[in-house]
Amino acid sequence: MINSKIAGYGHYVPDNVVTNDHLAGMMETNDAWIQERTGIQERRWIDPKTGETTSTMGTKAARKAIAKAGITPADVDFIIFATLSPDYYFPGPGVQVQEQLGIAEVGALDVRNQCSGFIYALSIADKFIKTGTYKNVLVIGSENHSGGLDKTTRGRGVSVIFGDGAGAVVMQPTTQEGKGVLTTHLHSEGVHAKELALIGPSTSHWVDKMIAENDESDTSYYPYMNGNFVFKHAVTRFKEVIEEALAATGYKPTDIDMLIPHQANLRISQFIQKSMGLGHDKVFNNIQKYGNTTAASIPIAFSEAMEQGKVKEGDLLCMAAFGSGFTWASTLIRM
Repeated sequence: MINSKIAGYGHYVPDNVVTNDHLAGMMETNDAWIQERTGIQERRWIDPKTGETTSTMGTKAARKAIAKAGITPADVDFIIFATLSPDYYFPGPGVQVQEQLGIAEVGALDVRNQCSGFIYALSIADKFIKTGTYKNVLVIGSENHSGGLDKTTRGRGVSVIFGDGAGAVVMQPTTQEGKGVLTTHLHSEGVHAKELALIGPSTSHWVDKMIAENDESDTSYYPYMNGNFVFKHAVTRFKEVIEEALAATGYKPTDIDMLIPHQANLRISQFIQKSMGLGHDKVFNNIQKYGNTTAASIPIAFSEAMEQGKVKEGDLLCMAAFGSGFTWASTLIRM
């Protein structure tokens, strides 16, 4: 029986550190207000002068993951790129990474599932490998939020949360019994789509329309989030989808060696940790340093946890996410 395993990992974040005090100079907010609500102390935002983009950050993370896997870019036979902030409206960044890495004509797939995008992408890679279709699948999550945030007091409820960065893994087959991806679970509930959304630009609401009308009151070009509503659904769905993965494999919460949740809000992670009876050493959070990097948050956290020795060979790893869509997902992996 063939399973898929994570053979390599890597992450990249911009050098530009934006602290809460920095934001206080841009809008009516302060460090205590931000930390109390989100747990975030600082985040990384691309410095526009560097020319960094979603695809270039993804490529930098991918190079590290490829090296860790002990392969070269030429060995990659499929690319899956998860993001909500592509460089272009189209084409997506998967083909840009393929070009930037100098990879020949392999398939490139873009996943637009926002906060749960990385787990959706990992699930697709898992199925391709289990069916024998591909042997080295590069999975990337990368986001450039800072280029599209309302950095005024009007937008502070959203803008203080999000950061930029990228993470990547290389998935490969394994025949070792009980090792690799054990299960994945994907869900959506589109009835709540507009509770966390970016309505424009879109094919029905182009940027030139806003320019022509010069309507400064049109906030549809900035992300909107119904914070309390999202929080209440997140804590429910996170727990449900983790329990679903455990039930599918016969494990209990106490069997989890490390939970890496999507870094949406430290308060959500803490609520899930408490409700599932997990110790502090069983949950990895880095939102304090990077903010919410959406599709990049889980691969960045995974990469850091591996580098710090907090996830080891043989560990039972759980990843879970909830976000815009609403979509939510989980996976259990035996490292």
